[in-house]
Amino acid sequence: MTDTPISTLALAEELTNLTFDRLSADDIDQIQRLILDYAAVTLCGSAQSWGRMLTAWGRQNSSGKSILIGSGSRVSPSTAGLVNGTSAHGYELDDTHDKSMSHPGTVVISAAFAVGNELGAPGKDIMIAIVAGYEAMARIGMAANPLKVIEFGRHPTCLFGPFGAATAAAHLLGMDGAGMAKAWGIVLSMTGGANQFAFEPKGTMVKRMHGGIPAQNGVTAAQLAHLGLEGPMKAIEGELGFLHLFGIEPRPELLFKSENEALEVHNISIKPYSCCRKFHSLIDALDDVTDGFTVDPSAIEKITVHSPQTAIVSHQMKRPDSVMAAQYSMPYIVGATLAYGPTRYDAFGEDHHNDTRILDIVDRVEAQHASDLDALVPAKMPNRVALHMQDGSTRSAEILDSRGTPVHPLSTDGVLEKARVLCETVDPDIDLDGIVSAVEQFTACEDVNDLTDRLIVPSFEDKMTVGKPVQGARPAAQ
Repeated sequence: MTDTPISTLALAEELTNLTFDRLSADDIDQIQRLILDYAAVTLCGSAQSWGRMLTAWGRQNSSGKSILIGSGSRVSPSTAGLVNGTSAHGYELDDTHDKSMSHPGTVVISAAFAVGNELGAPGKDIMIAIVAGYEAMARIGMAANPLKVIEFGRHPTCLFGPFGAATAAAHLLGMDGAGMAKAWGIVLSMTGGANQFAFEPKGTMVKRMHGGIPAQNGVTAAQLAHLGLEGPMKAIEGELGFLHLFGIEPRPELLFKSENEALEVHNISIKPYSCCRKFHSLIDALDDVTDGFTVDPSAIEKITVHSPQTAIVSHQMKRPDSVMAAQYSMPYIVGATLAYGPTRYDAFGEDHHNDTRILDIVDRVEAQHASDLDALVPAKMPNRVALHMQDGSTRSAEILDSRGTPVHPLSTDGVLEKARVLCETVDPDIDLDGIVSAVEQFTACEDVNDLTDRLIVPSFEDKMTVGKPVQGARPAAQ
């Protein structure tokens, strides 16, 4: 660890002092995009089997004022954090903070909405709580050195997320810096997240909960701290604090930033594709090398993918037998994309795992470690691909920054189109226009329930026992 001065309290005080007046028009626009994206991907995840399982569990074990997105049931804030965070993370479509290699929205917005429902908090309070939560989760994650954390076998979202959720919840509860630091001290004992699921296909469903577990734990920690439960005040820099226990070659200087640096909500990638973020640049490279997927896959003899080491390890399963395994498998992602295009979300579903159209391509995929790309990770998640054609020619492409990244962001229209695709395929009767209107007017919203009350899947109860993966979708707009 470096000699850079660290203070858990100083960081907590900085984040508690964030106010809505600090936000620019660009900040507000970006937060609204993140909220809209969260709403759509959570509605999608709630309709999957794991989303319905968690909903059933939540109904049986909790009551309160916090909404379960999809069903509309009301439970306690911590239960809502678990269920909604699981749904938000539930189909590999949630936003990503690349430099911490984590998914803040699924955790932070779930926590903010859950506590906000309980309090009847106005939109402005929700928005600044979200900003503070993204800052905490991103900065603590970057300081821990996420690439090394992953190499050690831990999942960043589940590991860093409790701090983001606790921050958002503490902000809404009106806690001062000392209170937030105590909440972090409590949440330090709740951190975790192992990547063993990546090696056991049938164990992958638990990965969906890696968005819900930190949301639940962060909300619980903030509530307990608010009631007066004491936690250690040096949760980050302490002798057995977070960076000591979980950081690997940590970089504590990344905990703090100058006033003129952009908020972390601007360093977010919004996913257009429903697979592991590491391979979005590969999909864009496939788009380039096939002239917009117009090349007949049968004309391809072999596909060579050159990737950084982090995209090679644990991502090569050629016969996945779960949805999560398919979404994490580089060869399968290539096969599904070339067979059906980049936004056929259902191609990762179990109905396609024996699809010869996909598997014939999968068997022609070869992964190679490109050491020159390692240094670009995690700021970028690059890939290059070469198609070796039956006629002896080769077609190659390299993408460093994929669609949806801060370098090539999805426009508001692009996010809206993604939301429309997801809502139409889950249930055409979802009131997306009402959701969009509520998000657009969120700064004037007096009670977050005005928005969250709209996050309902009308057919949810009728399909409570179905839980099939989302069906096909048309391409999302740029």
